[in-house]
Amino acid sequence: MTATEAGGELPIEAQAPGLTPVQRAKAILGGSAGNLVEWYDWFAYSSFALYFAKHFFPAGDRTAQLLGTAGVFWAGFLARPIGAWLMGLYADRAGRRAALSLSVAMMCAGSFAIAIMPDYSVIGAAAPFALLAARLVQGLSLGGEYGASATYMSEVAGKQNRGFWSSFQFMTLIMGQLTALAVLIVLQALLPKEALEAWAWRIPFVIGGALAIVVFWIRRGLHESASFLAVQKAGAATEKHPPTLSLFLTYPRETWTIFGLTSAGSLAFYAYTTYMQKFLVNTAGFTKDAATGISAASLVAYMLIQPLYGALSDRIGRKTTLMFAFAAGALATYPVMSQIAVTHDAVAAAMLIILLLAILSGYTAVNAVLKAELFPAHIRALGVALPYALANSIFGGSAEFAALKFKQAGHESGFYIYVAAVMAIAFLITLTLKNTNRHSLIAED
Repeated sequence: MTATEAGGELPIEAQAPGLTPVQRAKAILGGSAGNLVEWYDWFAYSSFALYFAKHFFPAGDRTAQLLGTAGVFWAGFLARPIGAWLMGLYADRAGRRAALSLSVAMMCAGSFAIAIMPDYSVIGAAAPFALLAARLVQGLSLGGEYGASATYMSEVAGKQNRGFWSSFQFMTLIMGQLTALAVLIVLQALLPKEALEAWAWRIPFVIGGALAIVVFWIRRGLHESASFLAVQKAGAATEKHPPTLSLFLTYPRETWTIFGLTSAGSLAFYAYTTYMQKFLVNTAGFTKDAATGISAASLVAYMLIQPLYGALSDRIGRKTTLMFAFAAGALATYPVMSQIAVTHDAVAAAMLIILLLAILSGYTAVNAVLKAELFPAHIRALGVALPYALANSIFGGSAEFAALKFKQAGHESGFYIYVAAVMAIAFLITLTLKNTNRHSLIAED
């Protein structure tokens, strides 16, 4: 299937090499806006689980109900590598625009399904299975979104400012998390708890579905990347193996490099963000409200830092920012987290977390473009998506579990050492990298 077959007739401008500044800005907007909506929809589930858990898992106490929703959340997480694999293949065959449109359409369907889904009182035991089905669709969608958007935004960003523009991919990921949190805060302020528990928990999913429709419309009008058009014009590339096998047999160095870098980056990301809120409560002794405020403030700072590192990477090289992120992270994680554990001042805690996130930004701001620059266009989306999704599921998905196991065993600092050690390994991997600013396989500007 060609890009035209998958997504309709391409605009005339998309068939010509290069993009005007306006077209490039629209392409970046379409890629980043969709990424924001995808992550908003993903985190809306966890943000509002407290209110809708009893509607789908009525048996047992509050903890049992939350465990049920957490199990569905985990199942969606496990679906992400499958989505990355399928959507990566689709993006390399049908086009980036077609894959971007499909991924946001799937997220839209999942969100609206949850919004209108009958609960246990109406359809009985089928309710949790319906919730699971909707969440699996969202997991497949999100898994595919990363590879498609990272590839597309890197290809349309332009050589001179590729790091800066592609950094918006991760910036909007964080913005999606913050938007879900903001919707929760607004609804809590405007509506009584009884309304949220009875029906208003459906509102964020309606919002997510509606936003996805808007993004779908925007993405349908995007210009296809010149890189994919060049591959399409040249015809299918000849590989000795099917695309998935080619990653590990024809491009093993690139594939395992991405896996190694993502392992450290995802582990640190979930340690410094998702787990940090629980760490502030269980270890540092902050109240839940204080921990939420500290986490939100640190995420805002983290979001704003991304374009700065992206622009810096265009000047000094992606390899340099990666080396800094993993070397400094390996050295700073243990002392900084040890200090957070004994800090009782909210401002001091926030500044320490922002320090860790500022270090990690040397990776997160450039991770998308670096991965895209390592692969040729005909297998780029799959190469970006699959090793990332596998490493993210293994190391990122297990970060909180590992941290709590170390704490349960009475050796909480062992988790700091674990994170630092994995980051040190990633630093060694960065030493083997070429400077992708100069040796990028994205040939088109």
